[in-house]
Amino acid sequence: MELELQDFAPPAQALFLSAPWTAKRLLFLTLPAGWVGKRHPSPKRQVAFCLSGSISVEAGDGERREIGPGGIWLMEDVAGTGHSTRVTSPGECRLAVVQLD
Repeated sequence: MELELQDFAPPAQALFLSAPWTAKRLLFLTLPAGWVGKRHPSPKRQVAFCLSGSISVEAGDGERREIGPGGIWLMEDVAGTGHSTRVTSPGECRLAVVQLD
């Protein structure tokens, strides 16, 4: 993603900013310790932000990612085999999800 130095909130100092994306909804999810989401497509095109805990996400092509606090990922697999998810932290995993147009 390209970022460009811009004045975002003058008089605050300029910062690096992306082009805007149009969003529809903001959701918060809590996945309990041990939660497993069998392979499924994303319900919407969305961006997820891991707030606490950690999860493992396996894409349809077998690529696996471990995501912890501060991790951000784009989910565009709204068709096909989708992905599987499981909580890997000893406690719950909290996410913020922004659903896109």
